[in-house]
Amino acid sequence: MTTLRPPANQHVTSVRKPDDFDAFWADLLAQAAALPLDPEMTPVPLRSNDQVETFEIHYTSLDGLRIAGWYCRPRESALAPPYPALIIVPGYVSEPTLPKQWAKAGYSAVGVAPRGKLRSNSRFNPGYPGLLVENIIDKETYGYHGFYIDAARAVDFVLSRPEIDHSRIGVQGGSQGGALTLTTAALRNDAITCGAAGAPYLTGYMDAASFTHSYPYEEMNEIIRLHPDWEPAMRATLDYYDCLNFAPNIRCPMLISIGLGDDVCPPETAFDLLQSLTCPVESNAYPRCAHDAGGFWEGKNISNFLAKHLQPTPVPTR
Repeated sequence: MTTLRPPANQHVTSVRKPDDFDAFWADLLAQAAALPLDPEMTPVPLRSNDQVETFEIHYTSLDGLRIAGWYCRPRESALAPPYPALIIVPGYVSEPTLPKQWAKAGYSAVGVAPRGKLRSNSRFNPGYPGLLVENIIDKETYGYHGFYIDAARAVDFVLSRPEIDHSRIGVQGGSQGGALTLTTAALRNDAITCGAAGAPYLTGYMDAASFTHSYPYEEMNEIIRLHPDWEPAMRATLDYYDCLNFAPNIRCPMLISIGLGDDVCPPETAFDLLQSLTCPVESNAYPRCAHDAGGFWEGKNISNFLAKHLQPTPVPTR
C-alpha cells in the first residue's frame, strides 16, 4: 500500500465544469425537497435477529418515484440509541446492499436502491448494462439524473429517524458506490460527516472510456462507435455528472482507495479526483490490485476511518 498524491503533470483531465453546474443541481435538490418524503418502514423478521432489526424501506424522490432500500439498526434491547448513521450506496448491479454487519458494528445503516435497482424499478429500468448510456446526450433526462438525487434523498430518510444522531452521518461505497459516495457528500454537504469511496466510478467519464475497453465504460465506447457524431453532446452532458466537478463541494473528511491495476475505473481518473478534492483526504493506492482497490487490506482501513469519525458502539455479543 502507498499513500500518495500524484505529480500534477501525471494526467490532465479533459473534464470541464459548466458555469451553471451548481445551479443545475441546486434546482434538482429543491425539486426533490418540495415533495413529501413519506418514509415507510416494513419489518423483515426473517432478516432480523437478536442483535439487529431489518426493515424494507421506501421514500419519495425526484419525479415522485418511490425509492426502496434496506434499513438495519441495532435492537434497543442489545444497544440503546442514539446510533450514528451509515448510508451504503451500491455498485453497478441490480441489488442494493443489506447492511446487517454494519448494524452489528453499531450503525443505523441504510442500503440504498436508487431508481432502476430491484424494488425501485417500476417506472425506470434501463438495466445493467444500460444505465450508463441511458439518454446520454441529454443532461435533463440522462440516466443518472434522478439516480444521484435518490442517493442524496436517503439523507432525508436518515434525518427522519429519531434513533439516529443527526450529527454523525457517513456514506460509503465502492465503484458506482464510490461515485455515489462522492456525489452524496457534495450534494448533502450540510449533513454528511465523512465518506469512504473505493475505486470511484463516474470520475473523468470520457477519459476513462478512452483508457479502457472493460465494462461498464465500454458501453460508452460502443455508443461512440455507432454514433461518432454524438461525442460532443455526450461530453457536454457528462460534465454535469462527473465526480470531478462534484469534488470541490465536498467539505467532510474522505477516504479514497485506488487499485493501480484497475482496468474498470482507471487509476488516472482517481488521481484526478485527488487533485480536485479540497476537503481533508486520506488516500491509499494498491500496486497489483485491480477493481477491488486493495479490498483485502482496505476493508479494515474503511472500518477504522468510519469509526474514527462516527464513533459507533458495537452491539455486544452474547
